[in-house]
Amino acid sequence: MHKFTENNSDGVIYMTSPNIIAPHAFTTRIGGVSTGIYDSLNLAQRADDDLNNVIENFTRLCNPLSITTNDIVCSTQVHGTHIRVVKKEDHNDLFKPNSHHADGMITNTPGVALLVFTADCVPILFYDPAKQVIGAVHAGWRGTVADIASITIRKMESEFGCIPAEIKAAVGPCISKCCYETDSDVAEALRHVLFTDAEKCLTQNEDKYFVDLKEANRLLLARAGLNDIMISNECTSCYCEKYWSHRKTNGNRGSQGAVIVLHN
Repeated sequence: MHKFTENNSDGVIYMTSPNIIAPHAFTTRIGGVSTGIYDSLNLAQRADDDLNNVIENFTRLCNPLSITTNDIVCSTQVHGTHIRVVKKEDHNDLFKPNSHHADGMITNTPGVALLVFTADCVPILFYDPAKQVIGAVHAGWRGTVADIASITIRKMESEFGCIPAEIKAAVGPCISKCCYETDSDVAEALRHVLFTDAEKCLTQNEDKYFVDLKEANRLLLARAGLNDIMISNECTSCYCEKYWSHRKTNGNRGSQGAVIVLHN
């Protein structure tokens, strides 16, 4: 079974999936210039992290992808299911407030780099080599149980004529079942969308549940017609020295990103 590849670009450590040949990266927290609790490759703008550090972190990330910060498009993530169709003119200044609310983006425009932020939630990157379409999705538990994965596929179909069986997906590092303990409401919401398959993603411990969001999204993607789905085996909470983890740090953390771009 193929595994994600760890890459090192002048000290910037990032992961790539072997099934996606479009330039992409699942970032780690290693290789940036931020300090303190944001040490070191923090991509989130926080009041107590110097903006110049964040700009430098993005610049370092862009280098191995052959893009600039001006090529990156992101959105304000709200744990919803809106999928934004991005065009060249939709570029937003990375370092100014973003008025676009979306947890997923798709495009067929070369030179546009789509980026979503995570720090335990599930990042999913999509690539259709036949239609030359890419996508980036942020799926927390709310997005997962609302089936943002399938919604993205349907949007790729309707907007760009993609065929699900031709789309490749990579589910990146996120909090894994070993560390993601929840109340019963998450389990019940998962059962509502996955029916009996939900039990493959759940382990009950008295009145709590350990939830496998990676497997949940894999099941939803497969149900939507995808055949080529790669899953990272790394847990952001277990590997908190490598990745940002909201749970492990009680919210005192930066953010990593998942980014993908089409080149001409």
